[in-house]
Amino acid sequence: MDLAAITERIPNRKAKEIYERICRQTTISKTELLDQSGMTVSTMTRLLDELTSQGLILESGFGASTGGRRPILYEKNPRYAYVFGLEISRTLSKLVLVDLGMNKLDSTIWNMTAEMTPDVLIRLIADEVERMLKAHKLEKNQILGLGIGAVGPVDRLSGTILEPSYFLASGWQNVEICRFLTERLGIPAMLDNGANTAILAESWVQRAQSFKHLLYIHAGVGLRSSMVSEGKLLYGAVDMEGSVGQMIIQTDGVVHRDPSGNYGALESYASLYAIEKAARSALKKGRATNLAHFVEDPEQLTYAHVLEALNRNDPLVVEIMTEAATYFGIGLANLLNILHPEKVILGGPLIAGGDLFFQTATQVAIRKTYYYPAYQVVFSKGQLGEEALAIGAAVMVMDQLVRL
Repeated sequence: MDLAAITERIPNRKAKEIYERICRQTTISKTELLDQSGMTVSTMTRLLDELTSQGLILESGFGASTGGRRPILYEKNPRYAYVFGLEISRTLSKLVLVDLGMNKLDSTIWNMTAEMTPDVLIRLIADEVERMLKAHKLEKNQILGLGIGAVGPVDRLSGTILEPSYFLASGWQNVEICRFLTERLGIPAMLDNGANTAILAESWVQRAQSFKHLLYIHAGVGLRSSMVSEGKLLYGAVDMEGSVGQMIIQTDGVVHRDPSGNYGALESYASLYAIEKAARSALKKGRATNLAHFVEDPEQLTYAHVLEALNRNDPLVVEIMTEAATYFGIGLANLLNILHPEKVILGGPLIAGGDLFFQTATQVAIRKTYYYPAYQVVFSKGQLGEEALAIGAAVMVMDQLVRL
């Protein structure tokens, strides 16, 4: 099965346009659709009848009268089909089952341990898909597809995860993940960078708002970014996985952990790796901290220990997190000065770990933004939080319905 099976579900170009307009709204009337599309009444009536008979849209009551008959309201039918969304990241992988309203019906999370090779994960995913289908009494012909948001770099056209860094397990090079899962499940699959799927999810949630230019940054083991402009994802000549993390903050700065990385790169100062490294170094120097109670060997210290100490307001950990957030804010200011997004959505473990990192980073970014206060930017942790990558992978599949 290929993606044409999704795009051909609505074969008519004008029907795709109307369906997309309905999807952007909670409910909308025929009159509003006529005003927005410029189509004739007869054409609009025919298209709405076609979409209704296919089960893609529903009549959802009547709108307020403006003097005549109350208009019929239309909405997307969330139960027309269902979608699987899959996140594959360095620390965890997550599978969600959603309807077309992006309402979550089920989910499963796997920790990406040293044993989680592609073969092992694919087997677990396939088993879990079958379990979810059975649990929710769904047939495979009710499934629109499986979207995957993965650590890059990826080749989204061939559905291949290329050569990602820092996986604990071996074998994550040139993995034809879409082909493997499609053959195993009989469900069309598509792939993109996880940062791209995350911003798709947040953009979909905010589809009724007026933001045209959104920037997303995922701060975790590394730094990943994506941008939406006028509702469309922006792509470079190559997959831009990790490129924001290579932004140079100090030309004679810290040596990157990867031999091919830049000296003084942003992710050497603001990432899970950088924070763990700073905390381990402080322990070895005998700094006073609650971290000493968690591990005997500083090399065993993890970000989870750092978060636990942060929740206890440990002065050393507050210092480490504040310094990392300050560097992150400098990098964020560089992006604002170049891209000028209207809204910036920050996600990932560093953002989810508490308000200190988010507040410090955004305050630093604002102070170093050139056109501030004339240029105002909105910062957000996003409405979907850690669900964004997997939900966005499902949105990517759903969007194929209106793809020409």
